[in-house]
Amino acid sequence: MLIHETISGLRAARATAGRVALVPTMGNLHDGHIALMTQARAHADQVIATIFVNRLQFRPGEDFEKYPRTFAADCARMEAAGVEHLFAPGEAEMYPQPQSYHVEPPPEQAGVLDGEFRPGHFRGVATVVMKLFQIAQADVALFGKKDYQQLMVIRNMVREFAVPVEIIPGETVRAADGLALSSRNGYLSASERAEAPRLYRELTGIAAAIRDGARNYPDLEARAMNVLSMNAWAPDYVAVRKKHDLQSPSAADSGLVVLAAARLGSTRLIDNLEV
Repeated sequence: MLIHETISGLRAARATAGRVALVPTMGNLHDGHIALMTQARAHADQVIATIFVNRLQFRPGEDFEKYPRTFAADCARMEAAGVEHLFAPGEAEMYPQPQSYHVEPPPEQAGVLDGEFRPGHFRGVATVVMKLFQIAQADVALFGKKDYQQLMVIRNMVREFAVPVEIIPGETVRAADGLALSSRNGYLSASERAEAPRLYRELTGIAAAIRDGARNYPDLEARAMNVLSMNAWAPDYVAVRKKHDLQSPSAADSGLVVLAAARLGSTRLIDNLEV
């Protein structure tokens, strides 16, 4: 695996790489990331993965400084997964001057759910992803469904800007007890880790109720929020939404997804389940 720390170095390698799949990450890899890289191999001649902790998508007081950085271990896992190129720029390479141009997703997509609790987050995500697309010039790019709102924003950005890259989603990878794999799971204490699968169980219960004909979505959401609150969680939201735009559904709508975000101790976990 070749490691590129400069844009010019990656572009030179990309010129002879044939059909390329891009897998952007912030490092601290888990099996979900590796699944995306393995999936990418079926869509391209060579795979480019990235490691860049993007300051633009963190709000003041969030975990930018303490975000786990495990570069040597990440490199070993990527190489074992068959990744040909790693793009690992420093901040000065990605942002040699303050980033004054940004991609601003519409409020109805970026200001709801996670965007309501993390203002500006998806602006930072869309900006860095657009920049990575310009740098890597990939034919396809893979993003996990665990970050469902992020996936929607990136898909819509690509469509509206006519970016010549195909977005391929990857299924959420879970631990045996149902917890969605996340780099932030490492923040959980032993007791919090034992409690953490409850989030997925609540989503599963809502999805089962909807499949059985339940249509009072606010009631389903409120019940799950209450269960989480009674078990030491601080929920931000539990929401039933339409998959394609994450807007609130009517009783007649199909194609739904249940999403949740909640804090357990100091760790904020997100998850979702398509219905």
